[in-house]
Amino acid sequence: MTRPPSPPLRGDVGRVRELPVFPVTPGPVRPGVDPSVAPATFDPPAEGPLDGPRIALVTLGCDKNTVDSERMMAALVGHGARVGVEPDDADVVIVNTCGFIEAAKAQSIETLLEACELKDGGRLKAVVAVGCMVQRYQDELEREIPEVDLFMGLTELQGLVPELRSRGLLPDEAPETVPLMERPLRILTGETRHTSFLKISEGCDHTCAFCAIPMMRGLHRSAPLDELVAEARSLGRAGVREINVISQDTTWYGRDLRRRDPAAPLLPDLLRALLERTEVDWYRLFYMYPSGITPELVDLLADGVERRDGPRLVPYLDLPLQHGSDRILAAMRRPERRATIRERVARLRSAVPGITLRTTVIVGFPGETEDDFQELVDLLEELEFDRVGAFAYSVEEGTRAAELPDPVDDDVKQDRLEALLDVQRGISFEANLAQVGSVRRVLVDRRLDGDDADPDFGAVGRTEGQAVDVDGATQILHGDGPAPEPGRFVEVEIVDALEYDLIAKVVET
Repeated sequence: MTRPPSPPLRGDVGRVRELPVFPVTPGPVRPGVDPSVAPATFDPPAEGPLDGPRIALVTLGCDKNTVDSERMMAALVGHGARVGVEPDDADVVIVNTCGFIEAAKAQSIETLLEACELKDGGRLKAVVAVGCMVQRYQDELEREIPEVDLFMGLTELQGLVPELRSRGLLPDEAPETVPLMERPLRILTGETRHTSFLKISEGCDHTCAFCAIPMMRGLHRSAPLDELVAEARSLGRAGVREINVISQDTTWYGRDLRRRDPAAPLLPDLLRALLERTEVDWYRLFYMYPSGITPELVDLLADGVERRDGPRLVPYLDLPLQHGSDRILAAMRRPERRATIRERVARLRSAVPGITLRTTVIVGFPGETEDDFQELVDLLEELEFDRVGAFAYSVEEGTRAAELPDPVDDDVKQDRLEALLDVQRGISFEANLAQVGSVRRVLVDRRLDGDDADPDFGAVGRTEGQAVDVDGATQILHGDGPAPEPGRFVEVEIVDALEYDLIAKVVET
């Protein structure tokens, strides 16, 4: 079966406006009991009863989708399933789809078709599609892929467990091996279980011309502070040492709550609560719009820099710019301009010595001229972001940008993307080179043994300035003793630098 053509726009902000921040809730947790946060495998008993149905949940898209999936998996475990991530071993496959850009939609459809092939071969009982893409295109998907047994958009996920029960895919009652009051909050699915994500809000109030997120996830809704602290605490007790704080615009946290309660907490209040009421070693901030960076937030980042054991709120910020030309930023309906970007970056670097700044940009937005592109490159060269993620513009039906004139030719987009990345490689290498000779604290992600064995290196980790998956890593040379264990912090000396990675040796203590 071939992939269906891109369907017309479906879904609107109003329909998902009141969607809960966390759509699937596994059940209450007894006070004083730390809910299990189990790995996503089918091995009993940690993640389900011995004879429960095996349900694989395949997650596509962003880390916010990952959090949603981990909560769905916890709900399934709490109702008698064994959960995992490998479709080949499952009775039921659930695909958490992504509808952000065309490539993500194609991947979602391809994954669903592959799962349907497993069902046709008698290896699965059912295929279920959930998430962002279903929220926008459910009617079209139901017509084009009738082999899928169940489609559920974001607004319908509260009914996932009842629906699976009604189809005989979950037990009618949760078995005694999974007590109602001790069901897990999340099932961790990452390869590095010492690193996880905390989604502090859902949806977005911004109206960026290129973005369809509000059509799928609705307007901004902040999660309650106490619930976030409890979730972070449970992750910490399960061995998570680094939490990445995420949302569509993290600086926006609490603003919706303030409209109802002038004393409601904002982002600095949440961060202080996380630092004071949990033992997690590192908190890292993502999706921080430059316009939302306040003096209070800068001071909070600066406060921990002088700690002897290093700051827990790490000196690292992800600041999505999207462009460097004021004309294109206006066309994109972004809230910042070059002057604001420059001011925020200067303030951060002055107050937080050694801070690592990451950004993302889009090349080839409709109407982008060579002069506009050069302004973007000039700004990146001027500000010297340590990390840059760059993407070619992709048309999203239903967005304002899809109606704009003067599209940029695909070949031109690619040429500009490659030129920008060439510039950034040089900036990144110089930033890494400046760290040679310094001593850094590194969180070890994995040992290099077995199939990964390397004659020169014993482990791979990350410094404060390296976020999981999106940045480079620190390659740790073999020492006299065994390689450090994953999830452990070690002191290393940086001895060499590459364009994205650092080379280090463990400092003997």
